[in-house]
Formats: sequence, C-alpha cells, structure tokens
Amino acid sequence: MQTGLFFGSFNPVHVGHMVLANYMLSVAGLKEVWFVVSPHNPLKEKSTLIHQRHRLFMVNEAIGDFPKIKGSNIEFKLPQPSYTINTLAHLQEKYPKKEFALIMGADNLQSFQKWKNYEEILKGHFIYVYPRPGFDGGKFKDHSKVKFTDAPLMEISSTFIRACIKEKKDMRYFMPAAAYAYMREMHFYE
Repeated sequence: MQTGLFFGSFNPVHVGHMVLANYMLSVAGLKEVWFVVSPHNPLKEKSTLIHQRHRLFMVNEAIGDFPKIKGSNIEFKLPQPSYTINTLAHLQEKYPKKEFALIMGADNLQSFQKWKNYEEILKGHFIYVYPRPGFDGGKFKDHSKVKFTDAPLMEISSTFIRACIKEKKDMRYFMPAAAYAYMREMHFYE
C-alpha cells in the first residue's frame, strides 16, 4: 500500500484539498496521504506566499486528528527552490520501507515534462491523477505509472479564496473551520 504525496503551497488549504485527500484514501486505495507543504514551487511566484510555517499550521489544523492524513514539512529542510525529485530521494532514504506515489491534477500532469528529472520520477513512482476541467494529461495519459481517478471535480482554488478575502468576502465554508479561524485570527490575505 502506497503513501500518497500531495504537494502544494496550500496557500491556503481549502475543502477541495481535503476532499481529494479523502478520496485518494477511501476510493483510490492509498494507505495514507501526506500534504507536503512546499516552501517555494519553482513554477510559481513566491511573493504571494505567506510563511511556510503558517501554511503548515493551517494544513495541520485542517487535518485535525485523522491518523491517515498528515502535514509534512520535509521540504522546509531541503535546498530551495523545491524539486520533487530531490524530495522523493530524501523521503526514500528516510523511509526506505514506504512506497511513495504522487497525487496531482491533470493540469499538472499535462506540464509534467517541465519538472526536473520527470523521467526518473515516473520510473520509480506511480502518479494518481484527479480530473481538472479542460485537461486530459497530455502525453502522459497512457503511461503505465499514471492512474487516473474519478475524484470529484473541485473548482475551488487558493487563488480564488485569497482574492475574495482581499475583497472582504466571507469564505468560511471554502476552508476547514479550524484553518479558516486561524487565517482570520492572523489576518492573512487581507
């Protein structure tokens, strides 16, 4: 049974992330899911990110005490920017008995060839793909290591939530309650 790695900035974590993690456990058959909070995705602008420890705290607040999902700060200790291939090598060394798989949206899979050493990632790891409107996975859609799932379409994004909060809109049901409460307390994204 595999441990699914759900990489992201989680800026902020929202109910869509939680639904996907739950689906990967309950329906797709992963043993556990780790939310790997990325300090800096090399393909994204860093200026919009709140500090990594706050994003990890919100992830852990969102998870609560559910034992099959955990937040991970593994990339906080690795050189920046974060490259998945380096994180995977570090995790395999630290947890040699675990089999790690990636969880990603079809949009990310479609641009997967831009990732550092993506061929090596595909050699050693399965990728569980959730649907995204308008994306079919591109050249990787028929790869033997790529598993498409029927996870619910979640058209909620952290970008949307941040924009609404900046406009003083109430987003309480778009985020897990504990994460939302912390975000409000800290006045993030306002």
